[in-house]
Amino acid sequence: MGIPGTNYFFLSMFSFLIIFHVQMLCTAKVPGLDRKDYVVYMGAIPKDDGNSQKEPATLYLEMLKSVYGSSEAAKQALKYSYGKSFRGFTATLSPTHVQKLKGMDGVVSVFESKKLNTLTTRSWDFVGLPASVQRNSLDYQSDIIIGLLDTGIWPESESFTDEGFGPVPSKWRGGCQTTPDFSACNKKLVGAKFYRSFTSIPPEGDFLSPRDGEGHGTHTSSTSTGNFVNNASLYGIAQGESRGGVPGARVAMYKVCWTDEGCGDADILAAFDDAIYDGVDIISVSLGTSFPLDYFEDSIAIGAFHAIQKGVLVSNSAGNSGPYRASVANYSPWSLTVAASTIDRKMDAELQLGNNISIGGIAINTYTMEKQWYPLVYGGDVANVSGGYTPDNSSGCLLGSLDEAKVKGKIVVCNFISTPPDYSVFVAGGAGAVIINDGFNDTAFPWLNPATIISTEQAKIVLSYINSTSSPIAKIQKTTTPKAPAPIVASFSSRGFNPITHDILKPDITAPGVDILASWSTNVSLTGYAEDTRFAIFNIISGTSMSCPHAAGAAGFVKSYHSDWSPAAIKSALLTTAFVMDETLPGNADVEFGYGAGQINPMMAVDPGLVYDAGVDDYINMLCSEGYNDTTLRLVTGDFSSCDLVTPSKNGARELNYPSIMVFTAPGKSFQANFPRSVTNVGVAKSTYKAIVSAPSGINVTVEPDTLSFSSLNQKLSYNVTIEGRSLNTDTLLSGALTWSYGNYTVRSPISVYALSL
Repeated sequence: MGIPGTNYFFLSMFSFLIIFHVQMLCTAKVPGLDRKDYVVYMGAIPKDDGNSQKEPATLYLEMLKSVYGSSEAAKQALKYSYGKSFRGFTATLSPTHVQKLKGMDGVVSVFESKKLNTLTTRSWDFVGLPASVQRNSLDYQSDIIIGLLDTGIWPESESFTDEGFGPVPSKWRGGCQTTPDFSACNKKLVGAKFYRSFTSIPPEGDFLSPRDGEGHGTHTSSTSTGNFVNNASLYGIAQGESRGGVPGARVAMYKVCWTDEGCGDADILAAFDDAIYDGVDIISVSLGTSFPLDYFEDSIAIGAFHAIQKGVLVSNSAGNSGPYRASVANYSPWSLTVAASTIDRKMDAELQLGNNISIGGIAINTYTMEKQWYPLVYGGDVANVSGGYTPDNSSGCLLGSLDEAKVKGKIVVCNFISTPPDYSVFVAGGAGAVIINDGFNDTAFPWLNPATIISTEQAKIVLSYINSTSSPIAKIQKTTTPKAPAPIVASFSSRGFNPITHDILKPDITAPGVDILASWSTNVSLTGYAEDTRFAIFNIISGTSMSCPHAAGAAGFVKSYHSDWSPAAIKSALLTTAFVMDETLPGNADVEFGYGAGQINPMMAVDPGLVYDAGVDDYINMLCSEGYNDTTLRLVTGDFSSCDLVTPSKNGARELNYPSIMVFTAPGKSFQANFPRSVTNVGVAKSTYKAIVSAPSGINVTVEPDTLSFSSLNQKLSYNVTIEGRSLNTDTLLSGALTWSYGNYTVRSPISVYALSL
């Protein structure tokens, strides 16, 4: 990333800026040729597929031969053949080849294999899932397998030992790719594979194996599925018992992300193809791009669709491009899209000034400074003038801009201008850094030397003190974790609305994703700098990459009690029982566009009372309303699905039996929207639910009927919601809810109304 040794994901402020806020798409080129790697997606394996059908690889080579003109060229061009869970292949193609393939029978889409980005002690307690409950349900969890598409896994981590685990579930059909640096799996880590379509060799520090070269995959795996580990901490910070959402479950790692190249679409689809076939129950995908794509030109949406065909729920990161509207990633209706929120602690690295004033900064500062006090200077006052730098340069502590003679042994106050100042302060011999920035007040980072981030308002106090005395002094304290108001949607977490299907609310839900402690790879330092000598078996990082495995773990926990529930039923249980967020807290002003239905509440989701179920046919109906034709639809589904069998509806996606209700309307016009819904009774056999409506301001919501009386379990009853409203100004977002109530059951669906011209 331009800084020596910098880890790919979230190990420095620089990687945060690049990966979380830019998320640029790159392309892979064959030197000297106008060719790139493309995915040729051909939908589901036909249900009438028999011996008369050609082997997938044979068919794909024939297709490539027809565009290349020779069998040898076709073989060289083919990168991947998909055929276990869906059909298609990845090949190196020219624009001319692409156009020819697009016109062939059986092809749904052809799209460039882009590069996507990788997008817990206290956290499980905070969402109401105590360790005692998890321990009591270990027997239920042993058949659950959670697969992760990520950067690999560190198998020696205590989070993945198999002590006490019984035989691997018989349904498991996966494997373990062994290499000299990755010897074996076990009864906890049941599978591990790696996928690399890139022609280059991984850089030093990464591994051509399932081993995790940067820590991200190890962190997400232990968050979702990790064992109980006592006395986990990062150098004593956030100490407690580490555990995943389903610590008794098994984990399978599919390494698709690399420190040098990111995560390729071709590799992601190959991993999905395997994971679905292998027998995983839940798939966690902490990857994504902020660029909106058609569902069947999006590798994650494609993989997730075929996963739900086989009864596998996919949990996706919402993205890290917040707080901007319509920045949400992974917005397909069949996925569980997860935003990131805080837990009730913050990383407080206090700055003490020599005038007895203390300022609460934010950072993951693992250091205890040895001296009582250190001289304090402002970067703009210690410019390396002889090197050609000005105070403007040195105020941001740019590399080389500081006068080493004036900085050595001192704490330096730096404006965050363009690059993280900790490295340049370290190189100049500084003892620590005070970093001025207003953009990162809810997320902490580790730094190369003792450091803390303060706001511009706090900086006025610090600079005033420096100017008030000839010998300013200060000290930066090691991080503590005081209580803080929560949950609050993280500033980096991507927001709705759904950029493709506007009447489906995204994100779906939020989960802890800020300052999460979990297992780590011990070959990479905390900051990724080569000069950093700190290596740890646990690390604290942030992102929707962290919230996604929390939701996957919660889904696995629910499935351990309800093995026969569909992905939609599990998703519904999580959404309708979610903890209702406090919209008055700073950061929650975007309401459902920020947090969806609310924060995960796994204990409540196990017994939701009612669920909004949906199957492949329901998504097919929605796709028909989105304009897909029979030819494409049948290729995607692998059967004889037809939009001719669907009753035309002007309601479009509003017909989908979704647990949330989203009204997307044009500004300046009154509107009426209908939402037919059905609920399945999974609570008490004889029960009567009453509708309670909290209507958005100025909006009329009618529920018909407003009482649902069930006489048996698994009985399904239907109702209709009509939402009417006045004309709204553009960019107006209104929030409400519909709750079905019976006894201790409250089955809540958020209602969102949004006006925008498109």
